Amino acid sequence: MTSFWYRLMHKQSEHFPPPVGTYQVLSSASADDLWQKVVNLADVSWHPLLARTNVPYGLIPKPGLIYQAVSRLFPIAIRIFVERVQPGELLSVRIFALPGLEERVTYRVESTLCGTRVTYSVTLRGWLSPLVWSIIRPYAARVASELAQAAERDRQQMDTAPKFPKPNCSDIFAVFLAIGFGYLLRTTTVG
Repeated sequence: MTSFWYRLMHKQSEHFPPPVGTYQVLSSASADDLWQKVVNLADVSWHPLLARTNVPYGLIPKPGLIYQAVSRLFPIAIRIFVERVQPGELLSVRIFALPGLEERVTYRVESTLCGTRVTYSVTLRGWLSPLVWSIIRPYAARVASELAQAAERDRQQMDTAPKFPKPNCSDIFAVFLAIGFGYLLRTTTVG
């Protein structure tokens, strides 16, 4: 019986190409800002498909890393496997959400003359892929633009945040000297 399902799945995959989507957007944020947003796996608040992950803050993705995420669309935990990382340029992951479904996602960040280009590519494989693609397609189309907007918002917040001047070492030394001198005067006048 299992050979019947195996043949059926492979026969369908031979006749129907896997659903593929590639989405690009230009951003005014720098390539470094966008890359930091992509590799911060602990913060997926900007992602229209992912609600949260179990990645600790500050962990840098490396090939072979496996972590879990929770989907915004379905209350299920999905496993994500980091395939490739080219620092500052590319992050490729495989997502295993359900039996009969495998998703490959690639994030690419490139500097251009007009700004920074963010590319989000999705490829689904498996007998559930046509059904799942019909559900996630509108959300997948928003991932690149949401990523760019989140990086731009972060940059604006950093630019508008109040900046405190760096303390001058001579000023700190002068404060300690004044405190010490005041303490010395107080002890000599009291005694």
